[in-house]
Amino acid sequence: MDLSHKVIVIMGASSGIGAATARRLAKDNAKLFLAARRLERLDSIKAEFPSVAIETFKADVTDFEQVKAVIDAAQKAYGRVDVLYNNAGIMPTAPLVEGRRDEWQNMLQINIMGVLNGIAAVLPAMAKRQSGHIITTDSVAGHVVGPDSAVYSGTKYAVRAIMDGLRQEQAENSIKTTIISPGSTGTELFNSINDADQKQFAEDFFKNINGLQPDQVASAVEYAIGTADNMSVSEVIVRPTRQSL
Repeated sequence: MDLSHKVIVIMGASSGIGAATARRLAKDNAKLFLAARRLERLDSIKAEFPSVAIETFKADVTDFEQVKAVIDAAQKAYGRVDVLYNNAGIMPTAPLVEGRRDEWQNMLQINIMGVLNGIAAVLPAMAKRQSGHIITTDSVAGHVVGPDSAVYSGTKYAVRAIMDGLRQEQAENSIKTTIISPGSTGTELFNSINDADQKQFAEDFFKNINGLQPDQVASAVEYAIGTADNMSVSEVIVRPTRQSL
């Protein structure tokens, strides 16, 4: 796919689906602005593609000013951001009875406010230009709630609501929105689970159902970006074939 005409910002690009998407889009010759808390990982991706226009930034999605700095850098370099991909997220699942309020607060800040910070930073310019595409990683947990994942699911249901509201508000400005909802995928997301039993369950579940690899989900992101201006892929659910929920 030739995406050399696209200026794309990926938040949460240092591992998993974000890193896999960055590599796919680099092969498509997109102009990339990669951001995450682990700058060295982003620089490693950049080094893989010396002929591609890639800029890297250390940024925490919970800090609006850091997110805005990435967006501003892309707009200064090219005059626009064609695509923002909000990918950062954590999944510290645990029973509600344990009252892990610090984990809940982190999920709210990263999974919800991180998305809103990205939208707030990029949307005014997109609306003024009447062009743009905002993509966010959701989850099948944003479609079905399971025991021990109530708060995580709550953040992902919230993302669905926010993104559909964005779609409705900005349809007349021709701004495209896409929610990517993966099932069990082999990423470092499992490392954000602090409950040992929950972490083991998630890892075993992934193995038992032959879970997805990050590049498989990245292919859905790439497809959505490559569609024609008058075609918006509003939502994609990508599950392992053996995942029933």
